[in-house]
Amino acid sequence: MSNIGVLDTRFRSSLDRMAERGRLQAYTAPADPHLEIAGIMKKLDGGPALLFSDVTGHDVPVVGNLLACQANCEAAFGIEFRGIREFIGRALGDPKPPVLVDKAPAQQHVHTKGFDLAKLLPALHHTAADAGRFITAGIVIVKDPDTGTYNASYHRLQLTGPNRTGVKLDFGRHLRLAFERAKRQGVNLPIVVCIGADLALHYTAATMGSQMPEHADELAVAGGLCGRALPVVRAVSQDLLVPAETEIVLEGVMRTDETVMEGPFGEFVGYLAPADQAPVFEVTAVTHRDKPIYHAINGYGRETIMLRKYVLEASLLKVLQSAVPSVTDAEMTAGGLHRFHAVVQVKKTGPTHDGLQRNAIMASFGALKDLDMVIVVDDDIDIRDPLDVEYALATRMEASRDLFVMPAARGHEYVRVGQNGIRAKLGIDATVPFAERARFARCEFEPIDVDAKNLSADPALVRKRLDY
Repeated sequence: MSNIGVLDTRFRSSLDRMAERGRLQAYTAPADPHLEIAGIMKKLDGGPALLFSDVTGHDVPVVGNLLACQANCEAAFGIEFRGIREFIGRALGDPKPPVLVDKAPAQQHVHTKGFDLAKLLPALHHTAADAGRFITAGIVIVKDPDTGTYNASYHRLQLTGPNRTGVKLDFGRHLRLAFERAKRQGVNLPIVVCIGADLALHYTAATMGSQMPEHADELAVAGGLCGRALPVVRAVSQDLLVPAETEIVLEGVMRTDETVMEGPFGEFVGYLAPADQAPVFEVTAVTHRDKPIYHAINGYGRETIMLRKYVLEASLLKVLQSAVPSVTDAEMTAGGLHRFHAVVQVKKTGPTHDGLQRNAIMASFGALKDLDMVIVVDDDIDIRDPLDVEYALATRMEASRDLFVMPAARGHEYVRVGQNGIRAKLGIDATVPFAERARFARCEFEPIDVDAKNLSADPALVRKRLDY
């Protein structure tokens, strides 16, 4: 059992911590959910989260750019990023099944008839090229019709009617598997969509593939992440459990006998995902808290990719440090969308560690399918400083021997330079042999403390001190 403690990851608790730390800013002017809010979010992407309290046509405020950078994530969780990774790393190994409660804030208001999603929700129209208004921060919870296991995952929803949306289903996802099983049984698939959920559920929903096996109950895994059982309540119109403190919940069924045209939509790679047929989500109930808060994520925004950064780093380190103990750290880089590029740090303590850095590169590609480039560096390189990583490339990488290519490997199908997800993967060894570490040691200066009061940029003072 883990002993790293308990986190209060409730949505409103996280917002309170962010406000206290200056990582949540109020946008005080009126803002239109048609293009304007998304445009402001993109303009200020990577900075503090934004609260739009005066949303044109709606009483519900919108929060955006919530987890769009390291400072926001650390403020939201109340711990530094390595601690976040540690909590993520323990989640699968220490699941805590949810606890059922009779009453929940998520059901303080219930709509089962005559509702219109377009009026209830300030769902954004993100870019002019998008097909319409999309729910982008919704976490879809489903109980697999064969196994009964709960799964949580992100899927965008396009509003297509008063109680209907399209659901974008990617291949290889557990929701698609559950949908196909329901279709074979000839029944619709019950789901609930949570908007403004516990952050533990956000990070659990961001975990995919081998890092989240099909048999894992993701409500229990979310409990394992935060160190406490999530309170849940029974949905009002479907036989499903709902996280009790969610801001807004959509209940309903994915119809297995009907599709709708969904998209285009601007995705995280910066391109428009094309329009295609998608299953219909027929909403049977909408429930929400008093004064609910609507969470929006820009498809092509930092939050989209930051949501998976620490999840993927924790998953990568779990594999690498088991296979190659000389690995000390890993960074999924921003330029690689925290998904396609990684920098791996190793510490060589003897000549027997030479070569293991290349084993780490190959293990990285096996651990994360979407990785297309891995750079491995020594432990004196700051892997979170792109300039220091480039320094390693400039001074320690010899192209004729330190680059190696793995052709025709499986990657992500959204990367357009590939062919339906097939492309070469590149490994770069920017480490030095153990025996030559001294020759590559960098100059060291005295660690002097500089008092900022002794520095001035006042032009008059500078000219006087120049004393020409």
